[in-house]
Amino acid sequence: MLTLGAYLGLERLGKAAALPAALRFVAWSILGLLVLDLSCARPPEAVRPVALLDASLSMGAAGGPWDAARREAATLGEVRLVGSLHPDSTPAGGRSAMGPALAAAAASGRPVWLVTDGELEDGAGLPAELLQQVGVKVIRRTARPDLALTRVAGPDRIAIGDTLRLDVDLSGFDLADRKTATVDVSAGSTRWLSRTIALEQGSGTATIEGPLPAGVAPGAHLLTVSVRDPNDAEPRTDQRLHALVVLPTPGIVVVAAPASWESRFLFRALDDVADLPVRGYFSLDGSRWSRMGDPAPVSAAEVEQAVGRADLLVQFGDPPDRVRSNRPRARWTWPATSRTSPGVEGDWYLVAGGASPVAGAFIGLPVDSFPPASGLVALNPTGRDWVGLSGQLNRRGVERPAILGRDSAGRREVMVGVSGLWRWAFRGGASEQAYRAWVAATTSWLLAASDSTTGRARPVHAVVLQGRPVVFERLRPDLTTLRIELRGGDSSRVDTLRFDGAGRAALALPPGRWSYRLEGGGAGLLGVEVYSDEWLPRPVTVADRSPVTSAPAGRAPLRDRLWLFGLAILALSGEWWWRRRSGLR
Repeated sequence: MLTLGAYLGLERLGKAAALPAALRFVAWSILGLLVLDLSCARPPEAVRPVALLDASLSMGAAGGPWDAARREAATLGEVRLVGSLHPDSTPAGGRSAMGPALAAAAASGRPVWLVTDGELEDGAGLPAELLQQVGVKVIRRTARPDLALTRVAGPDRIAIGDTLRLDVDLSGFDLADRKTATVDVSAGSTRWLSRTIALEQGSGTATIEGPLPAGVAPGAHLLTVSVRDPNDAEPRTDQRLHALVVLPTPGIVVVAAPASWESRFLFRALDDVADLPVRGYFSLDGSRWSRMGDPAPVSAAEVEQAVGRADLLVQFGDPPDRVRSNRPRARWTWPATSRTSPGVEGDWYLVAGGASPVAGAFIGLPVDSFPPASGLVALNPTGRDWVGLSGQLNRRGVERPAILGRDSAGRREVMVGVSGLWRWAFRGGASEQAYRAWVAATTSWLLAASDSTTGRARPVHAVVLQGRPVVFERLRPDLTTLRIELRGGDSSRVDTLRFDGAGRAALALPPGRWSYRLEGGGAGLLGVEVYSDEWLPRPVTVADRSPVTSAPAGRAPLRDRLWLFGLAILALSGEWWWRRRSGLR
């Protein structure tokens, strides 16, 4: 009525207004229905299923079923990739976890199909009620012979002159007749180490060790660990990356003269918990020296050189004057092990002191029930010193300082006035954990920020597997975003790290070697490996099945019918064209 009133009453066009009036009526009617968003009945057969296509890297491995799976998914319904980090049509996911995607698709009320090779990480743990709503099509990969370098483990920091040791694992699939394999360690075009590994039933484990090559520059290096002449069907499992920082100084040096149980247990704990390279020396007569962990004799000049370059010097007993006179960045002394320090022997039971940098190591632990110390040397704290532990003879009398720390003009020092703390580590259990936590806290305070990564963020792992994101953690709690510049080979990019509530930000990168620079300072190397655990054949954890339940009929909103929008646009365009031809606006 409004349309006819406008054309016949206001514009007085007569019969000539029939066509534009009809077009306006159609357009306005459709727009009104779309604004109201009415719905109409939808039969079950009109609901198109969702076909979840496993886009993990295993689908594109040697013998993988990616092409067949993609064709199968297209015949089952609307295809959606699951697990891929990239919005393209190639498998790029570093994990085969389908549980969250299946639960979300089942909640949509549409029939759901999963097309996969069956090698799912969470396949055995999927709820039965969820599987009842999902149809599964398993297209298995074809077995191919492969020799894979499945593990490379070793230090991430090492000092010039130290021995590099890397533990490697080789796994063979359908290669039972192979007896040996050669593994090389290189940086760029320079081969650092090499070893031939004996294989049993196609697999083997070995340690590759040797000194650093002459002329290696201090700094960050990305080592390539590769299998020489693998002769298999999957070349992407034949090479791994290992991040290594070569330091010009040994970091932490332990000197014991003479050696004792105290120095031996502390050296082991430092080697486990410290980030810096740890080097230890002991002497039985004050003139001949040997290296801790490697009883081969060393020269006194080597000991003096290591002590002179140490960031943290740990002293036991009575070392020579040339070692005593050194002024490292931080010092950790044990007066209780010196022959010249008179101590009181007995059962000294220790209790946590007041507020100190090491107090967190003893929270919630019954320190006074741990094995007692065997002696205590008098320590005289000043007003600015902190006391980490105090000792009480036979649980009676006055508590005396047992561990003392001080910071004088930026030079930090910790003194341990009790002997027998090694008993905590020897006993095991809670006392051993307290010992290791105390060693870690003391080392961290002594070194302070001398070895921390500069900048406002740092990568959690310098090397990640293909298909996994590089994760950065922030070093300032108020940081929310951070600009990062990356360069790899001939390509470069600029991105923004966005930190979540846990203080971490993920960044997806293709395989390769990347150097990064953070806004405000901070730089380093990153490696994204070609290797992924997805390349390795794994057990099939799901089987073919059809969905037990189907989607209800339900109702479909008009806004889901795109042709109504097109019809409204055509009607409005037709009316506008007629009015222009008639000389109207």
